[in-house]
Amino acid sequence: MEAEEPRWLLGHLNRRVRWIAGAQIVFDGQGFLRNPGDWSEEVARSLAAESGLKEWGETHWQLIRFMRAYYFQHGCVPMNRDLKTGVQMTLMDLEALFPGGIRGGARRVAGLPNAKTYAR
Repeated sequence: MEAEEPRWLLGHLNRRVRWIAGAQIVFDGQGFLRNPGDWSEEVARSLAAESGLKEWGETHWQLIRFMRAYYFQHGCVPMNRDLKTGVQMTLMDLEALFPGGIRGGARRVAGLPNAKTYAR
């Protein structure tokens, strides 16, 4: 069963509707949420498990919460330097937290849109 599409997605080829954590959610072709408001902690856990993340701890949540807060405050995803400062970790440590690193892992699990494919 496909969800009713938001008006701006009608006919858009770069999208998929999936059931995740009991909700119908629209994703882009690379697995990023199209609408960050569809995100929940349950969605994050499901996406993390899909990506192969075996261990999930407070450090992961710290990064995810920082990324989401930054996004909603600034209207864009944080740059690497902002992440390092915001969570006080090295870039290497941040990249190692999620399979796929910051962009393909943490940003996806945080429910942030993919800047390369997000277009209204």
